[in-house]
Amino acid sequence: MINQAIASLVEYAVQKGLIPAEERVFSVNALLERMKLDSYEAPAQLLDKPVHELLGLLTDDAVARGLCEDDPTARDLFDTGLMSCLTPRPAEVRREFRRLYAQSPEAATDWYYRFSGATNYIRWDRIRRNLVWKAPTEYGDLDITVNLTKPEKATTTGAAFKAAKASAVSYPKCLLCVENEGYAGRWNHPARQNHRPIPVVLDGEDWFVQFSPYVYYNEHCIAFSAQHTPMVIDDHALRQLLDFVTVFPHYFMGSNADLPIVGGSIFTHAHFQGGHYDFAMAKAPVETPLIFRGYEELEAGIVKWPMSVIRLRGADKARVAELAGKILRLWRGYTDEAACIFAETEGTPHSTVTPIARRRGADYEMDLVLRNNITTEALPLGVYHPHPELHHIKKENIGLIEVMGLAVLPPRLKRELARTAELLLSGGELRADELTEKHADWAEELKTRYVFTPENVEGILRDEVGVVFSQVLEHAGVYKRSPEGQAAFLRFVNYVNRTL
Repeated sequence: MINQAIASLVEYAVQKGLIPAEERVFSVNALLERMKLDSYEAPAQLLDKPVHELLGLLTDDAVARGLCEDDPTARDLFDTGLMSCLTPRPAEVRREFRRLYAQSPEAATDWYYRFSGATNYIRWDRIRRNLVWKAPTEYGDLDITVNLTKPEKATTTGAAFKAAKASAVSYPKCLLCVENEGYAGRWNHPARQNHRPIPVVLDGEDWFVQFSPYVYYNEHCIAFSAQHTPMVIDDHALRQLLDFVTVFPHYFMGSNADLPIVGGSIFTHAHFQGGHYDFAMAKAPVETPLIFRGYEELEAGIVKWPMSVIRLRGADKARVAELAGKILRLWRGYTDEAACIFAETEGTPHSTVTPIARRRGADYEMDLVLRNNITTEALPLGVYHPHPELHHIKKENIGLIEVMGLAVLPPRLKRELARTAELLLSGGELRADELTEKHADWAEELKTRYVFTPENVEGILRDEVGVVFSQVLEHAGVYKRSPEGQAAFLRFVNYVNRTL
């Protein structure tokens, strides 16, 4: 069986174009060395199994012989080492990417996406465990994912933000550093021997692009700086986003905000996220056209979206970046106490943006999502953060992916929603069950609007989770979609125009 698994894995690599056919013997020997085996006989028949199962067979054997601990982390380190025997060297990967890019950017990224899955860098077998659906809302169809693959993120507080900036693993300094390329990993750092990032220049600076190992949407990619420098949203970052969509016009590219509570989970390394996907926010129309003084040639407006979004569009990316930078700087210094917008308190800044760039034909489009992370005694996790009544579904930070309309929900919901469905059908006591007590108020309200049957209960709950997520986004919006909220939004726009 082990000979079959080795031969089948090598044949898989040949068929996927990871190694040329003439390297079969060399690759078998490389795998034998990893497996600490000194004999091999070519099998008469190969195994018809996907790559993760072949790796699993070999890792099981290594565990049985004491080469690898029977622990998920140790197994991942070991099977990534096996894949390193079959993954081309970085220069080969980059040559092929450049060759295909000369044909078209799409040809290059299509190939690289397949390559990243073929090398098991993207572990598709795990990603397919996630629950994924679309939920209709007044803002369009929102994407919902119950994350069963990636560890759940805790809410990032100000203290955690400072600690993250102060601490660093010695080598590689973080999960985004280019030094991860080919790194064998350790118990607290994943193996990356099959990691092959692609270089790209953004606003005159060396960056790299890779696909996310967790892939929440089609061609979910990450761009990261060649230098381990902290995230900052400024004019330079805005120009870099627009440069990225110049190099890859079929992708969008955005950034998490650079402050805690409203930001992402990695602040120590400058990075963006993008991909080949149209989120609901990208499809949302402008509902209030705007004109900015001195930039009349640019289209602008407030987007019909639960969060507070100013959209800019024009053929001249330098002008789009220039206006976006001015709006950002003015927003950072803007206070409107009547609208509970505070630029800073006791020297701590509160305002920033989540920016997203994309192309519309020859035009450049940039969305600036206004963010503010102020807290109060009543709302210690953030005024513009999911409020406690929604925590039964979503409590974590609202980062870039959520902002655009994709809910990344915690794995606990798989069991909790299933149990809620059971009790709704049986008439059981929701408050008496530890899996459903937190959902009881929500589920009992649903009972006043629906008659649940075995055929419809799952669909109703999924749609209503989408409604809750739209409310989460409304809570994260600094200007509410009320007459008072929109009037306050226009006060900021007028302030920008007076200041330009």
